[in-house]
Parts: sequence; structure tokens; C-alpha cells
Amino acid sequence: MAEPKNNDFLDDLADMEAEEFEKEMAEMEPEAIELDSLRAERDQYKDRFMRALADAENARKRSEKDRREAEQYGGSKLARDMLPVFDNMKRAIETATEEQKQVSAALIEGVELTMRELLNVFGKHGIEIIAPEVGDRFDPQLHQAMFEAPVPGTKAGDIIQVAAEGFMLHDRLLRPAQVGVSSTPAS
Repeated sequence: MAEPKNNDFLDDLADMEAEEFEKEMAEMEPEAIELDSLRAERDQYKDRFMRALADAENARKRSEKDRREAEQYGGSKLARDMLPVFDNMKRAIETATEEQKQVSAALIEGVELTMRELLNVFGKHGIEIIAPEVGDRFDPQLHQAMFEAPVPGTKAGDIIQVAAEGFMLHDRLLRPAQVGVSSTPAS
């Protein structure tokens, strides 16, 4: 009979160890849960940090692009306002007759020098003249058709008259060249 008491003792000891083990596990579970919670929070903060970093990089790239565009195209309004000055000076030079050129040589030379300086300033700031010739093909990206007329000896879409030159600021159109276009039907 001594043996059954010994087994009871071992069973009791095993039960006590099992209870202690369960208590230790119960105490460890909150630590494990807390550790998982901290890992999830860390991952969330890492994700937010990476998104903020990407947003900052995108903002930097956008501002750099905006700065470059402002540098290149910031003066486009002033340039557009200067185009009629060019047109008027060109008309003044073209309408002067030989007699007027002889009588007012200094005045005509001054206007021509001013015109050259205006063209130099345009060139320095990336403004180029679009000067189509009679007979060139009409390009709607660079030209504005002011009228159409059937002209013998031309094909439909040929430029038959240039009313005013156009201008480009770097790769942007400031003003299209104003032209007359042939509407002669194909024979």
C-alpha cells in the first residue's frame, strides 16, 4: 500500500508542476502578445516612414521640375508682349522706300540696329522665329491658317502667303506663323 501513496505524491507533484507551467505560460502569453503588438506597431511606423520618404522625394522632384520650367518659360508673357514690337519694326523697315532710305539713312539704320538687338535678346532667351516660306507645307503645329484660296500651280495645303512670322520659346509655341493656305483641289 505504500506504493499507491507514492504514486499519488508523484501525481500531485506532476499536477503542481503542470499548474506552475500553465501559470508561467499564462504570464508569458501577455509578453508574447505585447511583443507581437510592438512588432505590428513598428511595421506600421516603418510603412508610414517609407510613404513619407516617397512623398518627400516626389515633392523634391516636382519642385525641381517647376523650378526648371519657371526658369525656361517664366518670361513667356513678356516675350509674347514683345512680339508686336518685332512685327511693327519689321513693317517699318519693309515699307521704307529707297528714296526714304536715302533721305533718312540714320533713322532707318537705327531701326535696323534696334531690330537686330531685339533678335539677339530673343535668341539669348531661347526665342526662335518660325519663318515659313511660300510653297512650304502647312503644319498646324506651327502655323495658323488665316485664309484659304485656290491658287493655280499649287497643291492643297501649300502656304501661299505669310502674313506674320511665328515664334517658339524653347519647345513651346509662343505664336503660330500666320499664313494663307492653298485650297486647290487635287486634279
